[in-house]
Amino acid sequence: MKSTLDPARLDWPKGDGLLPVIVQHWLTGEVLMLGYMNAEALAATQSSGHVTFFSRSKQRLWMKGETSGHVLVLKSARMDCDADTLLVQAEPHGPTCHTGTRSCFGDAVQPPLGFLAELDALIAQRHEQRPAGSYTTQLFEGGIRRMAQKVGEEGVETALAAVAQDDEALLGEAADLVYHLTVALRARGLGLADVAAVLAKRHGASRSS
Repeated sequence: MKSTLDPARLDWPKGDGLLPVIVQHWLTGEVLMLGYMNAEALAATQSSGHVTFFSRSKQRLWMKGETSGHVLVLKSARMDCDADTLLVQAEPHGPTCHTGTRSCFGDAVQPPLGFLAELDALIAQRHEQRPAGSYTTQLFEGGIRRMAQKVGEEGVETALAAVAQDDEALLGEAADLVYHLTVALRARGLGLADVAAVLAKRHGASRSS
């Protein structure tokens, strides 16, 4: 996905030709890093699809991951209300920070629900790669009927836990249900983002009615 952001709309003079850029994980919402772009860096980002900054220390364009290979693949770019700051949503390939953490602000900044997107991505990877010894691989190899059966079993166990067991048991069963449901969705070429889109659409419809 390439950005359609118009550079001419940005207030470049306000930052002497440089604008701060907040980079966010496009699925989890995690803030990955802060960098700076000039018009040339933005153009390079839009044309290549890899997030590129202007390095103030090196005084040149710098593509994130140009030496490590841990690139940031552009998903979208937006300006703020004052047109002097950019929000870039990207898919990281490897850790964003040179210290090895997912984010330059540490691994603890992931939003609480962000792990669901991480789980969804991991299951999608398992579906594509089918690593030996993986339980997820076993489910995919068992076919959609087996996955549907597991969803049904976990649904019943979750319902029973809600009625007759403590919170810890309920949470455990709910986690099993979400996992197996995510696997079944992936087997049909779908993911949790698709479910979220349906819920958001319903929410919008209920607010307008």
